[in-house]
Amino acid sequence: MKLKTIITCLAAVAALGVQAKDYKYETVAGDLMKSRIYTLDNGLKIYLSVNREQPRIQTFIAVKTGSRNDPPETTGLAHYLEHLMFKGTKQFGSSNVTAEAPLLDSIKNRFEQYRHITDPAKRKIAYHQIDSISQLAARYNIPNEYDKLMSSIGSKGSNAYTSNDVTCYTENIPSNEVDNWARIQADRFQNMVIRGFHTELEAVYEEYNMGLARDFNKEIEALYARLYPNHPYGTQTTIGTQAHLKNPSIVNIENYFKRYYVPNNVAICMSGDFDPDAVVATIDKYFGNWRRNPELSRPEYAPLKPLTAPVDTTVVGQEAENVILGWRFKGAADAQCDTLRLISNILYNGQAGLLDIDLNQPMKCLTSQTFPDYLHDYSGLYIIGMPNSGQSLDEVKKLILGEVNKLKTGDFSDDLITSIVNNMKLDYYKSLEDNEARADYFVNAFINDEDWKKVATRLDRISRITKQEVVDFARRYLLDNYAVVYKAMGVDSTQKKIDKPSITAIPTNRDKQSAFVTEVINSHPTPIQPVFIDYRKDLAQGKAGNGLPYIYVHNTDNGRFEMTYYYKFGDESDKWYSYAAGYMDYIGTATKSVAQLKSDFYKLACNYSFNVTPQSVSINLSGLGDNMKEAVKLLEDFLDNARADKESYSKYVDAMMKMRSDNKLNQGQNFAALTSYGMYGPYNEMRNTPDSAEMASKDPQQLVDLIKGLHAMPHTILYYGPAEQKELASIMKIHKMPRKLQQAPQAKEYTMKKIDKSEILLAPYKAKNIYMLQYANSGRTWQPSQQPLILLFNEYFGGGMNTVVFQELRESRGLAYSAWARYVTPGRLSTPEYALAQVISQNDKLMDCIHTFGNIIDTIPQSQKAFDLARQSLIKKIASTRTTRFDIITSYLNAQRRGLDYDINEKVYNALPSMKLSDIVDFEKNTMARQPYLYMILGDESQLDIKALEKIAPIKRISTEEIFGY
Repeated sequence: MKLKTIITCLAAVAALGVQAKDYKYETVAGDLMKSRIYTLDNGLKIYLSVNREQPRIQTFIAVKTGSRNDPPETTGLAHYLEHLMFKGTKQFGSSNVTAEAPLLDSIKNRFEQYRHITDPAKRKIAYHQIDSISQLAARYNIPNEYDKLMSSIGSKGSNAYTSNDVTCYTENIPSNEVDNWARIQADRFQNMVIRGFHTELEAVYEEYNMGLARDFNKEIEALYARLYPNHPYGTQTTIGTQAHLKNPSIVNIENYFKRYYVPNNVAICMSGDFDPDAVVATIDKYFGNWRRNPELSRPEYAPLKPLTAPVDTTVVGQEAENVILGWRFKGAADAQCDTLRLISNILYNGQAGLLDIDLNQPMKCLTSQTFPDYLHDYSGLYIIGMPNSGQSLDEVKKLILGEVNKLKTGDFSDDLITSIVNNMKLDYYKSLEDNEARADYFVNAFINDEDWKKVATRLDRISRITKQEVVDFARRYLLDNYAVVYKAMGVDSTQKKIDKPSITAIPTNRDKQSAFVTEVINSHPTPIQPVFIDYRKDLAQGKAGNGLPYIYVHNTDNGRFEMTYYYKFGDESDKWYSYAAGYMDYIGTATKSVAQLKSDFYKLACNYSFNVTPQSVSINLSGLGDNMKEAVKLLEDFLDNARADKESYSKYVDAMMKMRSDNKLNQGQNFAALTSYGMYGPYNEMRNTPDSAEMASKDPQQLVDLIKGLHAMPHTILYYGPAEQKELASIMKIHKMPRKLQQAPQAKEYTMKKIDKSEILLAPYKAKNIYMLQYANSGRTWQPSQQPLILLFNEYFGGGMNTVVFQELRESRGLAYSAWARYVTPGRLSTPEYALAQVISQNDKLMDCIHTFGNIIDTIPQSQKAFDLARQSLIKKIASTRTTRFDIITSYLNAQRRGLDYDINEKVYNALPSMKLSDIVDFEKNTMARQPYLYMILGDESQLDIKALEKIAPIKRISTEEIFGY
């Protein structure tokens, strides 16, 4: 045997050594995900599902613990540990672990003392000492090294979440980076080091403060307290109490980590493009020596006593009124939940449920819907209702209970269950197109102790549930054993903001890098070759039987279709299009009521909708391809014969006025209105609406005719589905049009404001935090050749956790939970480029945020290592990203609006290797540094330092009515 052949064979044997072990796995017959479930010797679960659509893998690492297991004296612990898991290990996150260790121990011990000090003056002194020692430890800290690792391998969506029963860590990685990913995660889950503690605690404070303005959070907390008394679901929240957040315990966190972060309490859930045999071997290679906890346990609680009568409570806040009813059931793994899923859809499915038909479509209340809640120990069925103007919450509650009673009497269509099952199957098929959804099924099964066979066959079981069984279930369980939460208007005096502590900014150490990070960055897995869209090959264009142009992408994966009548004009051409489209949701035809119409579509497992933007109107149809022709006939009949009536229109107007009133109470809506006003001026998307008098006096048939008239305007069919082009062209003959089309209506574009001098636009909203957006626009015209520079700058400066903005505002100073900045390229040629920077923070941190933003924008921090990493990350992300399905059509239309006939990502990818740090520094200096900015601030003026703000720029106060235009 030749020497070269011997070496080759030996190399092959060595490579196979990782896979030499015989890994047993479970499968389920008929499982469409073709899942494999492994259990390693140490108890670690591995759920795998192969989907080769694109060379990426969605990974979830789920820990079977959440706020349910928080120690009662330190609630919020599971969530805070989730944050700390991003701070590094003994291998990364520090330049000198040995020198750092005694300082971290000192911080831990001092926090243990601090949490028991009650005297404010002594607490201040103790916190100052913690801050001082944290400065010493920070000399060795290398913030965001975990994020650097994830960026280096081209990961997307680095994040985590904590809930009642789960803490889950998420990454979406290129398929060639499994080895690096597994190596990093194994180190992270076995060797976590708590560092950067007090600045990260500030980020959690900010997350808590953001929740204070969200009344729905308070409602769910109150509902849980009534449904799950004497159980952690009802006695403690995931974010924790203010008192506990002020007095954290690193000792408790370390003990919690040792108890629950063990392999026999963890599952790795993956879906994407991989070889299962190779992946499980790689995971075993890095996680196999992780020691199990042979005495793993969790707190257990006595079964809750049944509710025997309604219990209610009221929460107050400035957001819109509503009422929530909730019933308690057994845990997610119990057979009850099959029926619960079905009942939830019988009550509400968006088209043909009892709430849809009896309450929402006839507008007996503003809106109502169900949202089931499947937790490990207990589950819940919740129904929320929002009142019309002048309607009491008790009236809404009565309406909801009336629909629940219909379940008990069987007062619903005999074929509704069949329709629901068909639609559930369609939704399931659609979810299988998404790796995140597949992996999420695994997470839920693991956390809730659900046998995978029961999960994979759930729809089959539900399809066998009879109407009589639904009725019997409702009669047995949906009794007067519910909880009610009334959300009323008022000032919540119980909510207190956490005050800003005195924190000295820690150094970012941007140019430091641990040996571990260097090794991963310099690794060279077999590269993934990029694939870019070729609009000449990846989609087809033609004309239907009626001469209408179409854009076509063939679906060869399943029987699902999406079809759109697409018009290149929208609200900029006529402000009534949105309202006409909205009104169509509440009317039928001369021969079909809206309830009959929606039910007919639902039976076909199809759905129609209208979507209006400033630049387009879309009439959308989707569902099962086998039923497309019948669905098109239904849609065309509706469009041709839709009939307005004064009663429904009067209710529609009342509902729109109520929604406008409710929008003014919502912090997010106020900020959206403020930013729209600031960036575009008084003529903008949110203000270009008919006033109440116009709405009331409008002939509703004119709105219907506006939609009917669309057929006579130039438009295009967009289609993704299983039909061949000839079949599509034939079906589209149903879509009747005049021989000669009318001209499209002229548009008055929303024009972005050029910013010539700095100014502050201040709008009122009483909350414990502020929302601020900085906006710069010098009127620069976008050039496609600049796109590589812009995308790389955003990757380096402000687009994620491993960026200048995140490091300076959150990691170094703990100023904000949410902070980002980016340079924005326009969606159409007539719009200029512009720059944005946003922060959500406490009122008393506003000036710190403004000064920090100003400093890093005017003097961009420079790091060659950070730049190289940003470029490497962007190259890997582009190489492993694929545009598929209907997104190909969307990409083509977006390119057209920008004057392109090619996939610009190809030019970006080819340009990136030769780009230098100096390129983005010069770009930033020319576009963002020392530019005039418009500061749009939404907040409570009485809580802001107005004199300090006036030194930044002149202040213009603007009312709520002005920003909304009504």
